[in-house]
Amino acid sequence: MTFNCEAEAVVSTLNAEEFTAALRGLSYRYWGTHPFHRRLHAGDLDERELRLWAANRWYYQSMIPQKDAAIISNCPLAHVRRQWIDRITYHDGTAGKDGKDGGLERWLRLCEAVGLTREEVLDERHLAPGVRFAVDAYVSFARTKPWVEAVASGLTEMFSGHLMKQRVVDMLTAYEWIRAEDLAYFTNRIDAVSGEGQATLDLVVEHCTTREQQDKAIAALSFKCDVLWSMLDAIERAAAKQ
Repeated sequence: MTFNCEAEAVVSTLNAEEFTAALRGLSYRYWGTHPFHRRLHAGDLDERELRLWAANRWYYQSMIPQKDAAIISNCPLAHVRRQWIDRITYHDGTAGKDGKDGGLERWLRLCEAVGLTREEVLDERHLAPGVRFAVDAYVSFARTKPWVEAVASGLTEMFSGHLMKQRVVDMLTAYEWIRAEDLAYFTNRIDAVSGEGQATLDLVVEHCTTREQQDKAIAALSFKCDVLWSMLDAIERAAAKQ
């Protein structure tokens, strides 16, 4: 009697350096390389396209606190919840100030600077269906996946600091009607995202202790890159239709 035995491949857990390198290795898929973003930085968007970008990006910004709240709701670790709640406050603003010190308010100011009214931003009349679908999928991911996977999806923070710095320079150079104070969302966020990115990476590395967990974290970050890329695809298509 002959037995055919197939050796099962053993996949070893990545060490911290290898795991971190695998996560950082997804930087090429970040939305900074998207053709629409390249046109934004090059000053090739007209005012209508710039307004469409700002109005659609608002929907993403406005849902970030809900995404972060979903992570907290799924996390059984008090020290992680305490750490993460600061992110909600950062975007929503602090109590007693009407949110005027938050990231959402700063984004609305940018929308006004490119020629939008708050009313048309808040009522979402310019929102592309593809953007809504992508952002809602991201929030749903955070609500339904284990908390550490949802945290890993936010590691696009690792790729964003340099891009934000360049965006401030490029937008002030290319769009003469935009003032430095109009870009407060980015200038305020540059320093914050650096610290958040490292803290997020540390959490993911600490709590992904098996190869399966590591692979799921890498897949989660890949999914987030797809979400961001899909948003710009939808914005680009919407701009071409108008």
